[in-house]
Amino acid sequence: MTTLIKIQASAKQVYDKILKRKKPDMKFPLRSLSNVTYDPKKGYFELKGQYKERTLTVNTVKTFAQTLRMMALSKQILEKDDIATKREAYYVSKNWGDAKFSEQPESDSVMDDVEAMFEVNREQLGFIPEEKGGDVAGQLIVIDKDDKGKDLKIDCTKFGSGAYSIPSNVEVLKFETKAEFILAIETAGMFQRLVKHNYWKKANCILISMGGVPTRACRRFIRRLSDSKKLPVYVFVDGDPYGMGNIYRTLKVGSGNAAHINEFFCVPQAKFIGITPQDIIDYKLPTHPLKDVDVKKIKDMLKNDPFIKHHKEWRKALEQLAKMKVRAEQQALAAWGLNYVITDYLPKKLKNPKTWLP
Repeated sequence: MTTLIKIQASAKQVYDKILKRKKPDMKFPLRSLSNVTYDPKKGYFELKGQYKERTLTVNTVKTFAQTLRMMALSKQILEKDDIATKREAYYVSKNWGDAKFSEQPESDSVMDDVEAMFEVNREQLGFIPEEKGGDVAGQLIVIDKDDKGKDLKIDCTKFGSGAYSIPSNVEVLKFETKAEFILAIETAGMFQRLVKHNYWKKANCILISMGGVPTRACRRFIRRLSDSKKLPVYVFVDGDPYGMGNIYRTLKVGSGNAAHINEFFCVPQAKFIGITPQDIIDYKLPTHPLKDVDVKKIKDMLKNDPFIKHHKEWRKALEQLAKMKVRAEQQALAAWGLNYVITDYLPKKLKNPKTWLP
């Protein structure tokens, strides 16, 4: 069933109930970690099946109207084969009278509800994010389409000191590569260092900058590239609860908030290659004290995260980090030389899977 048909069917259900003088309602999957399960054989978070129901009442009339208007906007965009950024959707609502959004987080939340209700991604609704998908450099040719529908080959080794930017929609892309693996990197600074010194050439790999928590486009790009070319994915992030529990976990198994589409937007084959708590010890890395928010994050992951609870290696690592009361950044490796990460750290890590985390 296409997205347009789903929108029309849902709107008709509301309309029919109103004609029968019954209270219309809409059901949305509960988007949280409490409503997901983790099956390591599948490799991603799935919804358990808990729903919240939004019934038209005096107290819910505004949110109900906003949901219907968001559905109508999506229908309008799809019928015109157009797109709208999340920010543009927010400003369009300023013409909705009493149903307008006061702040964009309200608009984003309703958009996420609509996405979950129809079990599609926001791009299928016609909405795209503001942020770019990430940067790519190395042994890869991306085959896109030009404005006439003809193949357009983009060589990711030909950007000099720059990089190829992942577009918001990656479904049409095809790939050519002889690379041996994909290295996904948390920070733009570390990505730039590896690009500057052509690490991709030395290691015969593809470098992808995630720029923090990877966007859906970035995750989908890595997943499609890895699947189509049978490439392993190694993830290099900071040794802190955010890098482990937000950036890496989201890339590998998805999130509770987007559990309805995790199957397509996560990379179950990803492996964590640093910075681990043991690396902090083994490499004598400079550190920063854990903040209160870090301590809280570790406790929350150990207690509530299905992925962390399943893997004893992760529980051990987080408990070790909590006991050490420190965190370390990728750039801390520079204490041993600006290019130590290239000459020593990455080569050693890649040769020793025992130092990785699942």
